[in-house]
Amino acid sequence: MSIKLYDLVGKDHSRPFSPHCWKVQMALAHKDLPYETIPTPFTAIPEIEAGTSKIIPVIRDGDTVVADSFAIALYLERTYPDRPSLFGGSGGQAMARFIERWCVATVHPFIAQAALMDIHDCLLPVDQAHFRNSREARFNKPLEEVPLGRDEKLEGFRASLAPLRSLLADQPFIGGDTPLFCDYIVFGTLQWARVISPYRFLAQDDAVNAWFERCLQLHEGLGAKVPAAA
Repeated sequence: MSIKLYDLVGKDHSRPFSPHCWKVQMALAHKDLPYETIPTPFTAIPEIEAGTSKIIPVIRDGDTVVADSFAIALYLERTYPDRPSLFGGSGGQAMARFIERWCVATVHPFIAQAALMDIHDCLLPVDQAHFRNSREARFNKPLEEVPLGRDEKLEGFRASLAPLRSLLADQPFIGGDTPLFCDYIVFGTLQWARVISPYRFLAQDDAVNAWFERCLQLHEGLGAKVPAAA
């Protein structure tokens, strides 16, 4: 039986864009587990599995429902120990927790602001209203004002990736010679940007961009199957 993954989408169900859902898709592919995605817009999230979670991703595996991308990764690791490991041991799990917190604190904020109108524009009208209300409350300003000045902030964003850039000078993946869940955490965030916005967040000659391109080709090109936003 396939695992069901509730996956965040806008008007086009073929272009899932949640960074957290992308982490889970890559984790499921890494484990070579059969799964099906259930396209889920913002306003349908409260209906998932009888309101089991206010956030996605959510998976159903038989009788088990799990929410939150990291919790899902831990569940997959524990439930399918005979499949390729997502962490490579307890040290890898601890490293992945650090990478997730670094990513949320350092990488997410600029993308969330710079691509805000791109996200809004990809949604259905009912989801646009929900998105506008929630994000204007979060940023305390009209939605259209949030991305202003992104070009001036871009250099600082790229500079903030220096630790990752330095690491990738010594090894092909964050996990070492092969990718682990820590790679999928950062990949999911940059895939979010790639799918939702034509804005160029990474320079073409950046080592981080080269790593991201390698990740796009993992698992039979899972990430690359969704074209970049034009």
